[in-house]
Amino acid sequence: MIRVLRLLRLAAVVTLLGAWVVFLRPTNLGGSTTYLLVRGTSMLPTYPDGDLLILGAAESYTIGEAVAYRVPEGDIGAGHLVIHRIVGGSAAAGWDLQGDNNNAVDPWHPHGSDVVGTVRLAIPALGKLLGFLHQPVTLAALAAALVMGWMVMSNPGSRRREEVPARP
Repeated sequence: MIRVLRLLRLAAVVTLLGAWVVFLRPTNLGGSTTYLLVRGTSMLPTYPDGDLLILGAAESYTIGEAVAYRVPEGDIGAGHLVIHRIVGGSAAAGWDLQGDNNNAVDPWHPHGSDVVGTVRLAIPALGKLLGFLHQPVTLAALAAALVMGWMVMSNPGSRRREEVPARP
């Protein structure tokens, strides 16, 4: 029975890992998925601060679609991902993008190849937890707790020795 449970557990882990490799592997690991933590209020009420967005590239994009693009090199915030809605333009001439909660169009006009992707899945508030876990103090505390737990669990000297009665 225990062997069957171990095999089922192994099968579940392999299945989940395989699904991650096929569907959720990030682009920096050779996949087609990009992860974005929403910071700020420019996309309210659609995507609040702290949401985690899972993005995927598409063949083409259309006006009205929320897409993520990288801020061009040489500009303030270069390389950061921005998620805003397409309000005009074209892939060839450059898209006009604007946050749902903004009054003005973005100063950048990314072309089709500059767009990282569109939202496939939004996970509310998970980004806040991930942001908290990425804080140096939190990481240090977690690392210390893991080391302490490992030390306590693997210390062979923690077993009690039987006391030998003293001779009179």
